[in-house]
Amino acid sequence: MNAILLSSLLLACSADEPPAPKLPLGKDTTFVLGPLDKHGYIDYEIALNAELSKGITPEKNANALLVQVFGPTPEGGVGLPPEYYKWLDIAAPPQRGDYFIGVYAHVHDTLGLSGERLEAFYEFQSKATQRAWVAKDCAPLAEWLKVNEKPLAVVIEATKRPAYFNPLVSRRKPGDPSNLIGTVLPTVQRCRELTSALTCRAMLRLQEGKFDDAWRDILACHRLGRLISRGATLIESLVGIAICQIASNSTLAYLEHPALRSKQALSCLKDLQGLPPVAPMADKIGISERMMGLDALQNIRRAGKPGALAGLVGRDDLPVIPDEMKLLEVLDWVEVMRTMNKWYDRIAEAMRMKDRIAREKEFAKIDEELVAIKKELADAEKFKKLLKEKDAGKLVGKALGDILMSLLAPAVQKVQHAHDRIEQTERNLHLACAMAAYHKDTGRYPAKLADLAPKYIPKVPNDLFNGKELIYKPTEKGYLFYSVGPNGKDEGGQWYTDDPPGDDPRVKMPLPELKKN
Repeated sequence: MNAILLSSLLLACSADEPPAPKLPLGKDTTFVLGPLDKHGYIDYEIALNAELSKGITPEKNANALLVQVFGPTPEGGVGLPPEYYKWLDIAAPPQRGDYFIGVYAHVHDTLGLSGERLEAFYEFQSKATQRAWVAKDCAPLAEWLKVNEKPLAVVIEATKRPAYFNPLVSRRKPGDPSNLIGTVLPTVQRCRELTSALTCRAMLRLQEGKFDDAWRDILACHRLGRLISRGATLIESLVGIAICQIASNSTLAYLEHPALRSKQALSCLKDLQGLPPVAPMADKIGISERMMGLDALQNIRRAGKPGALAGLVGRDDLPVIPDEMKLLEVLDWVEVMRTMNKWYDRIAEAMRMKDRIAREKEFAKIDEELVAIKKELADAEKFKKLLKEKDAGKLVGKALGDILMSLLAPAVQKVQHAHDRIEQTERNLHLACAMAAYHKDTGRYPAKLADLAPKYIPKVPNDLFNGKELIYKPTEKGYLFYSVGPNGKDEGGQWYTDDPPGDDPRVKMPLPELKKN
């Protein structure tokens, strides 16, 4: 058992008699049965981290190495809570070490770039993640990569580990309640900067003809994105997806290089096919996000102050309700939790549907129901009338649970669309590898995508979004193939960076010219 879990359980149960639960414990209410803090409330921080860390040792955990890359203050300023390292079961990094130096700290603080020169640097850096370049084109960028050689070597080793556990720990003091909403994510956003460094270095190595070294950096980014996506939160999912997208852009530049051989393209395909998929979203909703919601609700019940409900549901009208204290007194908290849990169950079940069309229909139904609920409860007077009903506590409890979930559901669908989009992008990458190998062998691109199978790829993937063949348009010197994307519309292969923007995940060779940010 993890040391922090054991000590926390002992602390929670240190009284002669365990605290009486403040709410009925169960799958339909508190979701977990413990541990309870000294006041009888669920300690969701401990419960969630105990669940997330199951079976993950420091030797398996990529994050146990990543924290060594950033040092004791990954976000600058104060260090991380001691409990963070206890959950990881590692010692906190020493104050001094070969830690990763952020790009701003190096080019601005050390090299003195500012104003237009700094803007020009960032513009070049953005392009250098997806196009080959040479050191003389941007000496500050080459120098930044040079000073980070040691930490980047650790990052590559971290991405070879099979697991990822990033504890959700708040800066609470001993005896304070669980506060999952206030937890820190110290390494997550900074991993995007690691990705920028690795892909910039890959494109530099590509131009130098160091194909194996370049691919090693790109593949590490693909692995890093998938690892981060296994984190507990939707934020980690989105960051992981963003990292995978950056790696995908670099992969296409790698495949376009004229000196690349067919054997190398097929080796890339094999590596990509061997990667695990981006982590599914359903568990984040069904476990992590659920516990965060229930924890926030529990803290509102604990506070019992006017304005607390308004802060939770995001409504400006609630603070002025004179009877809010009465509402808090009569509110059936069990009904709120049961309502929320039913929605979490339903949304997670929808996200687990393998048939995307069926899943979208269920999401549309969920959205329609929640919109109707929000419309019905938008009038503050109607909300107050519930207080006069016979079963006011249960009615208000259900209404509050519905409102809370109406705020969550739209965001969930957007995140699921991002997940689907990166899955299609990965399918496209596999096909692009096969196209590159075919071109190297024959000096041309195929007349139709089906010509690639089975020699270059076992089977040509269909469009994730409509189940049909991808749209393929060969050109005199290249090709374009694309998916219709989440909106299901054929927009001619237009991507969101195009003018006009579109929603079609695509591969176009030769690669389009990069536009200025």
